[in-house]
Amino acid sequence: MTTLMRRRNRNLQNLQQEIDRLFDAFFPTSQESDANESQTQATWAPRTDLVETEEGYRLHLDLPGLSKEDVKISLHDNTLTVSGKRSAETEEEGTEYVRVERTFGHFYRSFSLPRTIDSESIEASFDNGVLTVFVPKREENKPRQIEIQ
Repeated sequence: MTTLMRRRNRNLQNLQQEIDRLFDAFFPTSQESDANESQTQATWAPRTDLVETEEGYRLHLDLPGLSKEDVKISLHDNTLTVSGKRSAETEEEGTEYVRVERTFGHFYRSFSLPRTIDSESIEASFDNGVLTVFVPKREENKPRQIEIQ
C-alpha cells in the first residue's frame, strides 16, 4: 500500500516566492545610483487602513519606531503623499545577526483623493507609532436627509 502525503505549505511557499519576485521586479527595494547622481527609491511602504465616514476620510498608517519628525505629509493635485525614512540601527562590533526582517530606508504612500475634500482642513496626529490623517469632506458634499413632502 502506498502512503500519500499532501504538502500544502510547499505550494504556498512557491507561490509566495513568485509573487515576491514579481514585486521586486516592479518595485525595486534597493538604492540605485547613476554615474552622475544618486537616486533613492522607496524600500518599504507602511501598512494602511482607510476609513470613509460622512465627515471625511481617515487614514491610519503603521509607522513603528518612527517619530513625527521622521514623517512628511504633502498634498499636490488631490494626491496625499506620506513619506519619510526609518534609519537602520547601528551594528555593535562583534554582533552577528541571525535573521533580519525589519525594513529600513525610505518609504512613501500616495493616495488619490476625490475633488470633494476640504484640503485646507486636513489634520494629522501621531500616537504610539500610528499616524492618523483626517481629510474632511466639503460641507456641500456631505450626505443629507431630504424630507418628502
